[in-house]
Amino acid sequence: MTSLAMIEAAAERIKGHARKTPLLSSPFLDDIAGRRLLVKPECLQHTGSFKFRGGWAALSAMDEETRKRGVLAFSSGNHAQGVAAAAKAHGAPAVIIMPADAPQLKIDNTRALGAEVVLYDRVGGESREELGNHYATTRGLTLVKPYDEPEVIAGQGTVGLEIAEQATAEGVTSGDVLVCCGGGGLTSGVALALEAHAPGLRVRPAEPQGFDDVTRSLQSGQIESNASTSGSICDAILTPAPGDITFPILSRLCGPGIVITEDEALHAMALAFLRLKIVVEPGGAAALAAALFHGDQIEGDAVIAVATGGNVDPAMFIRALEQHA
Repeated sequence: MTSLAMIEAAAERIKGHARKTPLLSSPFLDDIAGRRLLVKPECLQHTGSFKFRGGWAALSAMDEETRKRGVLAFSSGNHAQGVAAAAKAHGAPAVIIMPADAPQLKIDNTRALGAEVVLYDRVGGESREELGNHYATTRGLTLVKPYDEPEVIAGQGTVGLEIAEQATAEGVTSGDVLVCCGGGGLTSGVALALEAHAPGLRVRPAEPQGFDDVTRSLQSGQIESNASTSGSICDAILTPAPGDITFPILSRLCGPGIVITEDEALHAMALAFLRLKIVVEPGGAAALAAALFHGDQIEGDAVIAVATGGNVDPAMFIRALEQHA
């Protein structure tokens, strides 16, 4: 299990490699949210998402011999790029297994970072695990899981360390911290960091309609699954179910989940561009959408939302602006 000590150790290893992203604000967004709203733009992180932190934490924790053999990852795009960038920086080969229906920008970026990309038919039911087992056994690669991996969670938890420090500087010591949530790696890592360094801040997952497995799991007290792993524009946070490692942390530390619609995600993307001057992808906008359009479910005078990624295809970004700008 990931511990605070692991998160703090990851923060030391990542220092000078990851960007310390700021907290942004806009009075226009405060008015819509009905309270003070602070946004942490991890879309400004290397590779365009927080996933770089977990990739670096995992690669930097490996022994040299393991790292030289290479790494393997499954991802629709953001974890792919984070692992690919970390592997390239460490001089390690990387094979990334990506769904063929992933955004083309994410596929192209992963290849550009030097990784070998293997596409599989997610919609048709092709097994990424079978592909992964083949590459792992024939090449001796080490799998870096996207969320159910202690060192990856530790790397994502560095976001929480920064939020604790920055929120204190902003005079925010209590309130909800909304996090876009797939399998729960970032959400659980942030929750562990805040438990120790900002106990007045409560983490809450934000998910798209139809893919609210974490929200339902928190309600029932046991791991619930999604009926599908594709079919939403919020591709970055579509996962089958919470992780075996992440769910106990989420269950212990998180408040209730908030479920947003695709249109709310698009609207949040447009507002982020207009008011904060940042580019956010649909899945990366879920927490901001929750803060802006579900204020009745939020407590306190201030709320913090993590904008987790900005790797959006031009056509999708244009759609958001045309519908809501």
